[in-house]
Amino acid sequence: MELSWLMKLRITVAAAVGILLLGFLAWPLAAPAEPLGVVSAAAISFTDSVVLIALACLAGFIAYFLSWPYGAEIAVLAVPSGLAVWALRSGNMAGLMLQNPTAAQRQVLFASLRWEPIFWLAVVAAGLGGVLLAEKIRQTSRPNLVKEKHNPLRNACLNAAVALVGSGLIAQLCIRLFARDISFFDSKLGVVTAQPALGQIIFAVPASFLIAAFVVKKFLNAGYIWPIAASALVTWFAITAYCKQHILQHMQMRWPAVFFPDSTISILPLQMVAFGTLGSIAGYWLAVRYNYWRKHELK
Repeated sequence: MELSWLMKLRITVAAAVGILLLGFLAWPLAAPAEPLGVVSAAAISFTDSVVLIALACLAGFIAYFLSWPYGAEIAVLAVPSGLAVWALRSGNMAGLMLQNPTAAQRQVLFASLRWEPIFWLAVVAAGLGGVLLAEKIRQTSRPNLVKEKHNPLRNACLNAAVALVGSGLIAQLCIRLFARDISFFDSKLGVVTAQPALGQIIFAVPASFLIAAFVVKKFLNAGYIWPIAASALVTWFAITAYCKQHILQHMQMRWPAVFFPDSTISILPLQMVAFGTLGSIAGYWLAVRYNYWRKHELK
C-alpha cells in the first residue's frame, strides 16, 4: 500500500504550515538570548505562551484544509514539525550543564525540566484542537479510509494505562540504545555517557517512539495519543531516577559537564516531545498499514 505522490504532497504541505507558522514566524517567542542557548518553556512569558498556543491551533486549522480530504489524519503533523525546527535550532543539555556547574544549581534546573514536557504537550494539543475545530466546521463526508475492527479491553482505563506506560518503557529502552555516544565505566553508576550529537537525537527519539507506537497499536489497538503523552513520562522518569542529589554531586565531582548518568537525560524536553510526537504518529500509521497488509495481501 504505497503512498501516492498526492498523499506525500499533502503530508509535506501540512508539515510546511507548522514549520512556517511556528518554526520561523513564532521563533522570536522562544529564541534564547545567547546564540547557542537552549529553548526552554521557562523562558517564554505568559503572554507569549498564549500567542504560541493560538498559533499552534491556527496551524492545525489551516493544515486541515490544505491536506483535505485527509486533514484529520495528516494535519496533526503541523505543530510537531514546527516545534522540531525549534529543537534543531536549540542548544543542547550539555550547554545547560556548563551554565549550571554546581550540583545544587543542576538540582534546581532538573526540578524545572521534569515538568517542562507538559508545556510542549499543551502546544501539540492546541494543534490537535485546531484540527478538531476545522473538522467540526467542515462536517462533510470524506473518502472511506481503512477501517479496522476495534476490540478494546473490557476496562478502557486499564488499556490506556498499559499503552501509556508500555510506550514510555519501550521508548526509554530504545533511546538508551540509539542515543549512546562515548561511554565509560563508573564504579558507582555503572556507565556514564557523553552528550549525543544532534544527528543521533534526530534519529534516536523518532525511531524509539515509532517502535513504541507500532507495538501499542499492533497489540493493544491504541492510538498515537498514548505514545505522545509518554514523551513526558520518559523525561519525568529519567530525571526522577538519575538526577537525585547524590548522583548529581558524584557527576559534578568526577565527570565533565558533557557526561550524563543516562543518555535519556541528555535530550531536551522540547526535543523529546517534538521528535517523539512525529515518531509516534509515524509508528501508528505504520502499524495500520502493516495490519492492512496482513489482512489483504496474505490472503
